[in-house]
Amino acid sequence: MAKQKRKTISLLREFSIPLISGVLIALIWANAAPASYHHFVDNKIWGDFTLHFFVNDLFMVFFFAIAAVEITQSLLPGGDLNPLKRAINPMMATLGGIAGPALLYLALNTFMGSQELVRGWGIPTATDIALAWLVARLVFGAAHPAVSFLLLLAIADDGIGLIIIALFYPDPANPVVPVWLLCTLAGMLIALALKKGKVKSYWPYILLGGALSWTGLYRAGIHPSLALVFIVPFLPHSPGEKAHLFEDDPEDYSTLRRFEQEWKFFVDMGLFLFGLTNAGVEFSAVSTVTWLVFLALLFGKTAGIFLLGSLASFLGFPLPEGMRHRELLVAGLIASIGLTVALFIAGVAFSDPGLQGAAKMGALWSVSAVIIAVSAGRLLGIERKTATQEPVLPVESQGRRTGEG
Repeated sequence: MAKQKRKTISLLREFSIPLISGVLIALIWANAAPASYHHFVDNKIWGDFTLHFFVNDLFMVFFFAIAAVEITQSLLPGGDLNPLKRAINPMMATLGGIAGPALLYLALNTFMGSQELVRGWGIPTATDIALAWLVARLVFGAAHPAVSFLLLLAIADDGIGLIIIALFYPDPANPVVPVWLLCTLAGMLIALALKKGKVKSYWPYILLGGALSWTGLYRAGIHPSLALVFIVPFLPHSPGEKAHLFEDDPEDYSTLRRFEQEWKFFVDMGLFLFGLTNAGVEFSAVSTVTWLVFLALLFGKTAGIFLLGSLASFLGFPLPEGMRHRELLVAGLIASIGLTVALFIAGVAFSDPGLQGAAKMGALWSVSAVIIAVSAGRLLGIERKTATQEPVLPVESQGRRTGEG
């Protein structure tokens, strides 16, 4: 019975059923009863805070933290992005994934758009990390190096996206206050001090360093969901974390690995609420900006990632071992899913409700990249790589970990 339960949970995680369910329910609800849906998402449930705030500004902190764990492990000896020069490739691909869609959007707008649509160039630069992570695991398998590649690319992409919003789409009511980022820096210094002091529990890192990091980003006017990305790399870990991924003895689990094990289920299941609160897009009229956003995402981002990733490889910064150009092409297709972040940028890029709705339709259409990426993966013969076992880590076990650094 317990074995069957673990198998069911594993399937839910592998195919991100909670996230898909949330997205589908949101789409149906928002179009069948839009007033009811928006009341559910935007109604204040505690003080001035809405469900949308709790999901996007608090829960997603832990989603990004789990992504940061995977990236940190990939950068360690034996990891998919080690040596460090292997991380150069996804970073260059990130630049391609931002410049490609922006340039294609502006070029297409020159021929088929108008001056008022120029402001929308930032919409297709976004990558939806949660959905990209889901589709990457579906196409490549959880243990494929392309998953780590895409996670690093998507996090860097969204980080740059936050800068684009702050610089090109500022909110006059909430201007960016960079001095508050010193608070985030203070959080990182505290995490470093805790690591130097050989503190094994992850709680002080999260409650002290994480809280300061979150406050700094929030008060600076930058989305705070990336708060723990700056803290997680300081969690003590063994030099070859990837090599010890499936140790049977929980005594050997590092602080980094323990954090992942004790929060991953919460994050996987919580993605239902993420999908529910972010994917409620009302179907609206299609216009020129719909096509601009959609084509820039699908073709501009895919081409940008593939071309700059290939260029980086040519210049001596190789793709992760086990990843070839065909995997790079499919990774580019997966990254073209803009959805939630693109929806947010569309909301600040245009003040006209008609343009907003049409631009959001283009972002919604980008979900079709899921079908294209899955089909491309099969046509190109990409082999899925999955973990052979998932270790069960007792929450109550607080034993000594060895080899942490």
